[in-house]
Amino acid sequence: MIAEILGIISPVLICISIGFIWAKAGRKFDTPMVTFLVTYFSTPALVFYTLATVNLSMDALVAIGGAATLANVIFAIIGGIFLALLGLPQRTFLQSLTWPNVGNIGLPLCLLAFGEEGLALAIGFFAVYVVIQLTVGVAFVSGQFSAKSLITMPIIPATLIATVVQVVDLSVPGWILNTTKLVGDLTIPLMLITLGVSLASLKVVNLGRSFGLATFRLGVGFLVGLSIVWLLELEGTAAGVVILQCALPVAVFCYLFAQLYEREPEEVASLVVISTTLSIVTLPILMWFVLRV
Repeated sequence: MIAEILGIISPVLICISIGFIWAKAGRKFDTPMVTFLVTYFSTPALVFYTLATVNLSMDALVAIGGAATLANVIFAIIGGIFLALLGLPQRTFLQSLTWPNVGNIGLPLCLLAFGEEGLALAIGFFAVYVVIQLTVGVAFVSGQFSAKSLITMPIIPATLIATVVQVVDLSVPGWILNTTKLVGDLTIPLMLITLGVSLASLKVVNLGRSFGLATFRLGVGFLVGLSIVWLLELEGTAAGVVILQCALPVAVFCYLFAQLYEREPEEVASLVVISTTLSIVTLPILMWFVLRV
């Protein structure tokens, strides 16, 4: 079991370390360009290829979408109450307690732990979170709603088209599958390396408070994941994916939104760094648990 867990976690940590060391060495890394490539090309390609080729029932995809939606709602409610009790600003901290890093870290872990089926389910979870983040999430942090960012996100049509392919059992030309697989394979390593680069540039402030909130995010995430699995009666790979995705550290997007809308980005950066660092300890335990579900 230890060797299996190391085989899952080590590639993820090594890729993150490559980005971190690269940035600390002072080498140039064009984060905006890489982010654009991942957002508008490789991720939609990965989503389409995986969902169009994996052998999954629509019931499974609907269940994972429901689990992601439910998780987001529960995180927002619990996080909102917790922050109110502490007297901390909701617009600054709630997103960090609500949005785990289901993309950069969640996708590769689910792929390595559960194979193509796990990746497909993780993508379903991730796609729902993207929609919520770019609508309700952005509206809450910024104080205003705009559908523009959602309309321009290629992951949405990629998910819908792949779902149609699955439902009606369409035959996709080989050149399309080969192209989307080739381009999609860029996604996970680029995500992880970019995460490492981002972590290298973030600073920690208010260590005690950040540590407490980061611990809360990881602990509550695990408990909420367990509760959803029990409530929706999920089993096997689906159960493992939901628990894993819920119990991940704070998403880097939280820092980007905080910076964009001037919501104390240094505080959010601290949560990203500390929760990700803590996950080095929690992930082996978490992987041991989900592999036994």
